[in-house]
Amino acid sequence: MSEVLESYAQGSWFTPADEGAPLADANTGETVARISSQGPDVAAMIEYAREVGGPALRALTFHQRANLLKEIAKHLMEYKDEFYALSHRTGATRRDTMVDVDGGFGTLFSFSSKGRRELPNSTVIPDGPPEPLSKGGTFVGQHVYTSRPGVAVQINAFNFPVWGMLEKLAPAFLAGLPSIVKPAGQTAYLTVAVVRRVIESGLLPEGTLQLLVGSHRGLLDNLGPQDVVGFTGSAATGALLREHPNVIRGGVQLNVEADSLNCSILGPDVTVDDPEFDLYVKQVVTEMTVKAGQKCTAIRRVIVPTAMADAVTEALTARLAKVVVGAADHPDTRMGALVSLDQREEVRKAVRALRASSELVFGDPERVEVTGAADDTGAFLSPILLRAAPGAKEPHEIEAFGPVSTIITYDSVAEAVELAARGQGSLVGSLVTHDEDVAREVVLGTAPWHGRILVLDRDDAKESTGHGSPLPVLVHGGPGRAGGGEELGGVRGVKHHMQRTAIQGSPDMITAITGRWTTGSRREVGDVHPFRKDLTELRIGDTIASAERRVTRADIDHFAEFTGDTFYAHTDEEAAAANPLFGGIVAHGYLVVSLAAGLFVDPAPGPVLANFGVDNLRFLTPVKEDAVISVTLTAKQITPRTNADYGEVRWDALVTDQDGEPVATYDVLTLVDKGEGATEG
Repeated sequence: MSEVLESYAQGSWFTPADEGAPLADANTGETVARISSQGPDVAAMIEYAREVGGPALRALTFHQRANLLKEIAKHLMEYKDEFYALSHRTGATRRDTMVDVDGGFGTLFSFSSKGRRELPNSTVIPDGPPEPLSKGGTFVGQHVYTSRPGVAVQINAFNFPVWGMLEKLAPAFLAGLPSIVKPAGQTAYLTVAVVRRVIESGLLPEGTLQLLVGSHRGLLDNLGPQDVVGFTGSAATGALLREHPNVIRGGVQLNVEADSLNCSILGPDVTVDDPEFDLYVKQVVTEMTVKAGQKCTAIRRVIVPTAMADAVTEALTARLAKVVVGAADHPDTRMGALVSLDQREEVRKAVRALRASSELVFGDPERVEVTGAADDTGAFLSPILLRAAPGAKEPHEIEAFGPVSTIITYDSVAEAVELAARGQGSLVGSLVTHDEDVAREVVLGTAPWHGRILVLDRDDAKESTGHGSPLPVLVHGGPGRAGGGEELGGVRGVKHHMQRTAIQGSPDMITAITGRWTTGSRREVGDVHPFRKDLTELRIGDTIASAERRVTRADIDHFAEFTGDTFYAHTDEEAAAANPLFGGIVAHGYLVVSLAAGLFVDPAPGPVLANFGVDNLRFLTPVKEDAVISVTLTAKQITPRTNADYGEVRWDALVTDQDGEPVATYDVLTLVDKGEGATEG
């Protein structure tokens, strides 16, 4: 007998006492594993996450957490063959498995990179610049993101047992929230295998990842206002979760990603001779057959101009006829099985409902020719293409979660937009057109109903990632029927798991709290130039107040001739005098910045390795000939890089004139040596 799947709770593997129910191989019907509804103590798991995992995770900086995600991804890649073999048993072909397994690993790498590049090497994220709250500058406000002392609960769907877990785990982990993963039963054996490899690696702090296999009864009962639930699944289950008292009144944050009747619109400009026509047909077939259509982002509604409906139908039918349905690991297979016989029956039921207003133009819901397996034991289904009658309601209300799409016609761009909106909210929509006016009208009209929109044409097709591929750097979610939630989106997904708070206080207090120098805070002008200090010596607030420099007409003329920037305000006295902003010849802004660099730079070799950029440059007051400028440069933010001998230092630069008026402000970005006494940051 196959072994019953184990949970990982409170630092050890939990084995249910009963035999559990069988989980069948989608291709053969053989038992892969068994799953029990008896699970570990969920209240104890939540407490363990809060008391053990949370503090250990929050003690790490964002960069340390990001590096752990990268190490986990590298470790898991060593076991791809193991995961691929199990994935085939879910009905996933090699192409399907790449989306799930490799896509999951890629998401870890992406969030690791985002965390190291876009977040501070700290445990708090300043959100935007300080807000001045008083005339004298002694009272300011600053928004910050901080980690919650809670737990992230992930309730995942069956269709992506690897990616579905990792795309939720990565942002929660970066945000400082330990995770409890609750996989869907039918494909839980693949999730268990991945978690087991993660736990065996010893890379993650104890308590930051737990796995709950089987029933999640009582899970929400033990959650509170610092906890986050990420749910992917049916709209019906999402609605039940929303009705839980702890969600309604207890402050539990619920993020739902649910059913979605995604559409793809063929623009009215496209003819059968255009490359966009072939792109459209290929995309629809791809979205129907990848994962056997068991994707929350698959194209369910094929919205085309009435005049093109016959051509689209013929082209789709011809392409679908070439799709080989069969065992997931068979080399000729292009579409594998559905995840289970029960799921196949659900899809057949939905197809019967859709046929109330639609004609079947390709496929047979009851039988299909199968390669490398038997259709009586495996959960195989033919791709099904329907064509809706004018005014049909069912295609906008019923989702067949399988290889099923319905062709719907429109007579104007406005009608296409209206049809797309009838899905009541989708994760993704796409438009295939080469007409920019059509693109603008459709995208602006459909955007309120979609979380993501792909505009596909001959120019971007070669590099496009496709209609159905959520990307780590873009938000994944949608309004209305799609659940109203939002996942991924790079750092946006991290902040979604954190608390944003407005802090009010003196500049010195804000600096102390955020670890970032705030305008008005203390500056420390010492005997040692800050550029002579490595990261072990440099402190926030260390400052150089430069000498003065007169900006002469000769400087301005030379800069204009040397650079070729002969804009009239710098070279034509009469025209410059007539300019209401300047009233005469003024120095180039970049000349002012260049002269400022000459005032604060320490030229000798030292800890400063490179200047790699300038941020937030603003020219505030024109600098006329013979003005006298000086610069105040202050260490604003220090970010040691992990696994490197240097870190980043952001300097606040303030250039003033002889009257003390600011003429330019900006941030100077440098790479600075950590120094011999540095510890890994």
